[in-house]
Amino acid sequence: MSLRRRTLGAIAAGAAASVLPWPLRNVSAQPPRAPTAPQTTGPFYPVDWSGDADNDLVVVRGEAARALGRVAHLRGRVVDLQGRPLAGSLIEIWQCDANGRYRHPADRGRAARDSGFQGRGRTRAGDDGGYAFRTIRPAPYPGRTPHIHIAVWAPDGTQLVTQLYVAGEPANERDVLYNAIRDPGRRDSVTARFEPADRIEPGALAADFDIVLG
Repeated sequence: MSLRRRTLGAIAAGAAASVLPWPLRNVSAQPPRAPTAPQTTGPFYPVDWSGDADNDLVVVRGEAARALGRVAHLRGRVVDLQGRPLAGSLIEIWQCDANGRYRHPADRGRAARDSGFQGRGRTRAGDDGGYAFRTIRPAPYPGRTPHIHIAVWAPDGTQLVTQLYVAGEPANERDVLYNAIRDPGRRDSVTARFEPADRIEPGALAADFDIVLG
């Protein structure tokens, strides 16, 4: 079953946001923008979206412990090539936990899974295209630099699957998928800075990442 078909039910049902997006920004009279570079879905797209799958991946309902790792707020806007907001777009993310394990039955890693990390989440873009997730700074695992998988479906059916990388991460230089994007500008389109954000949450990081669909 395709990634698109696996999410049709979620698109119809919608997804409630519990983490607030950035404040509304002026979206008028913007120059054309380059589309966000696509990347592979990877082998660990979530097979189970039941239970807690909201946009706060750090707290899992029913688990006493909070996720391991440093909290990171991922926020931005989903827009078209002219910078116009794509309100109502469905955004999904999934990533490994701080121990390098995915919430997926095919991940046979030796480290224990972090039961306090949700592993995947989804939300919808607001009227200004804004979205927000509370997660952890992406962690590495053997063979890959830290990254977050992202899938987006616009209301008109336009789809993008990509991966978000951490600016300045030394392992980026050795990552095959990251360096498969030859053009530096295109590579920048999937790279974001994770910077201290005590104003949002003490000790947390924040990354501002706009997703441009073309």
